[in-house]
Amino acid sequence: MLQIKGLLRCFVAYEEEDGVKLLIMKGKGRAFCAGGDVTATIRSIHNEGWKWGADFFRNQYSLDYIIATYTKPQVSLLTGIVMGGGAGVSLHGRFRVATDKTVFAMPETALGLFPDVGASYFLSRLPGFYGEYVALAGARLDGAEMLACGLATHFVRSNRLVLLEESLKKLDTSNTSAVCDIINQFAEKPPLKENSSLNRLDIINKCFSKRTVEEIISALEQVASNLADEWVVVTIQSLKKASPTSLKISLRSIREGRTETIGECLRREYRIVCHVLQGDFSKDFYEGSRALLIDKDQNPRWMPPRLEQVDDEAVEQYFSRMDDPWCEDLNLPTRRYNGTNTESKL
Repeated sequence: MLQIKGLLRCFVAYEEEDGVKLLIMKGKGRAFCAGGDVTATIRSIHNEGWKWGADFFRNQYSLDYIIATYTKPQVSLLTGIVMGGGAGVSLHGRFRVATDKTVFAMPETALGLFPDVGASYFLSRLPGFYGEYVALAGARLDGAEMLACGLATHFVRSNRLVLLEESLKKLDTSNTSAVCDIINQFAEKPPLKENSSLNRLDIINKCFSKRTVEEIISALEQVASNLADEWVVVTIQSLKKASPTSLKISLRSIREGRTETIGECLRREYRIVCHVLQGDFSKDFYEGSRALLIDKDQNPRWMPPRLEQVDDEAVEQYFSRMDDPWCEDLNLPTRRYNGTNTESKL
């Protein structure tokens, strides 16, 4: 919570400071960010109540919104792991530089949560139905795949990042073309690996375009019966291990994000996460965190345990406005970008 509030204060202050021309976001150590400290969040919620979690996510989503509508260029150096909350503070920036050591994923459905931090915005804008695949299966992408699908704007070898950063620090302008020219001097376009999921985009589009999660899994099983491809088998296994409630929430969230602004996506995601924290229909977030992060028995007991037990009415509850005044809709400020009112620059 303190780190998020600290970043939020910095972004607000630097936007008004003439001496700051651009922001460079990077990780400390070998990873960019493995996501928020979910274990600490769960323990704080247990100690202080679910409203602590609502406050945590409110601050996190507000930071993501500021970054997505920032008036100065941000360069995110995505070396190492980029997951969950780390994606929120990086992928909404103007320049996203992936490397040969980057590993990206939004693994929330395995935790009983859903891809948030504006993921329903940036994943829904990937080619075809690739965003649905990444969101539901929690798929891991490397740097070349991030560049190819548009999550990254550039690819730079990790051993050249120091030189890139030094060159960026010498810039005395906020002109995005000038920043881009510098990054282009170090950038390249790496080939996709043969087993890349992007080489199976035809299968992904055929299966993940289905209306329901049940239909998606059925379509994948039909492909598996006619095609010997380990990727298909692994994808089916990932879906069947995930929280049924999370899968259905996530699919609807991505679909709605296709036609919404970043602000609308974050407001909707905040509604959903408040319902998840309150746990009226399902407490899968707490169970997933217990099984994968706290007890680490890797055996979450989802409730409800089957997809058919999560009907449309149950899913609808997560998208409805909460009656509790503590969880009023996310209040986001009017932002300006390049002199015009906007909510996104992607």
